[in-house]
Amino acid sequence: MSFKIVGIGEVLWDMLPGGRQLGGAPANFTYHATALGADTRLVSRVGRDELGRETLERLGKLGVSTECVEIDEQLPTGSVGVTVSAGGQPHYEIFENVAWDAIRGESAALRAVAAADAVCFGSLAQRSATSRAAIQALVGKAPGSALRIFDINLRQHYHSPTVIEQSLSLANVLKVNDAELPRLVEWFALTGDVRAQIQRLAARFALRAVALTRGDAGSLLFADGRWSEHPGVVATVVDTIGAGDSFTAAMTLGLLKGWDLDRINDHANRLAAFVCSQAGATPQLPETIRRGFED
Repeated sequence: MSFKIVGIGEVLWDMLPGGRQLGGAPANFTYHATALGADTRLVSRVGRDELGRETLERLGKLGVSTECVEIDEQLPTGSVGVTVSAGGQPHYEIFENVAWDAIRGESAALRAVAAADAVCFGSLAQRSATSRAAIQALVGKAPGSALRIFDINLRQHYHSPTVIEQSLSLANVLKVNDAELPRLVEWFALTGDVRAQIQRLAARFALRAVALTRGDAGSLLFADGRWSEHPGVVATVVDTIGAGDSFTAAMTLGLLKGWDLDRINDHANRLAAFVCSQAGATPQLPETIRRGFED
């Protein structure tokens, strides 16, 4: 069975020291879900410019449908200045007033979401009121049975407790990293150790599953009162761009397939480690990883 998965939010160009590469967390997520065998759509917006044309061309080469990517007649395609520090950690300068700040949620997007088994969205693309309204409306149109994954993406000053709370209220799955969890702890007055904090988040927002990623220290999954902890997979890191997005894609497929948490955790960590060993967010996946998602 090919699950229908929709990524909603920013698509942009990461201006890396070695050249530009297509990025944006929802776009990265959608690519990896596609590579793992899902029937995907990306809901985003690009400008009618050279970078916009390159975006559509690149998505096509990656196998990602562009039917839900809107074209803006005035705003430019998004881009981000990226520097990579020692250890492969990226640092971003995200430019404003770009096409993905004006996502509308057109008819093609509404059809895709209405038929989806899972939708994934983040916080960055909600920095503008226009895109925030469209994204939240789209997520609200997903079937009641669908996974609604909120993959928090706290960048620069483009977030607020209000938007995070609204998004968590729409979601039934949360993916958060170890730099973002302390912000949630502060905003929502969560007490106890990490596991207690996750349980309180899950209870407060009726979340079916929560994933905490911890870089090279692995990840912690919680669902239905059960836990899975993974120590991580050793990798020679080129950069970590897109690793978290690939983890989210693998977790989404695993949840849809009904896998146990340990199996989901292992496959997601292996995929994320591979992405860390490659340049950029959307490397071609080896057959050994792809085959792991065939059953």
